[in-house]
Amino acid sequence: MSDQSVSTVIIDAPLADVEAALFAIDAYPDWLTSIKKVDVIERDDEDRITKAKLAIDAGIMKDHVTLDYDWSAAPSVLSFSMDDADLLTQMDGTYTLKAIDADSTQVTYELTVAVSLPVPAMMITKAQKQTIDAALKELAERVS
Repeated sequence: MSDQSVSTVIIDAPLADVEAALFAIDAYPDWLTSIKKVDVIERDDEDRITKAKLAIDAGIMKDHVTLDYDWSAAPSVLSFSMDDADLLTQMDGTYTLKAIDADSTQVTYELTVAVSLPVPAMMITKAQKQTIDAALKELAERVS
């Protein structure tokens, strides 16, 4: 069973700064506390990461996941889907970016996670929400 969690924040930073931080997936361990390591597997012709293996430690969600990144709607949307993992059976997410004005950006993060272990749905939803809120907070701190 999987449910989607969504949060939106306004970050006091220009769209280009938010994009630069968010699109540098290999730098996530520098500022996202839930991402411990990123190993880049594939890049596209524009040198964007299209596949990476991430070591994740987000409370009850601890795993090594291989994610496929979809840049087809970039730069306003960056989405990812799980290719492989040790424990998770699903991990899909989308960041949607929108300039509010020259100095502020709206970021919406949607995340859906499912695990192979018998974990109550309420716990998964709570962990998803905490992960999203922490990621958005840390993104804001990174670019502000």
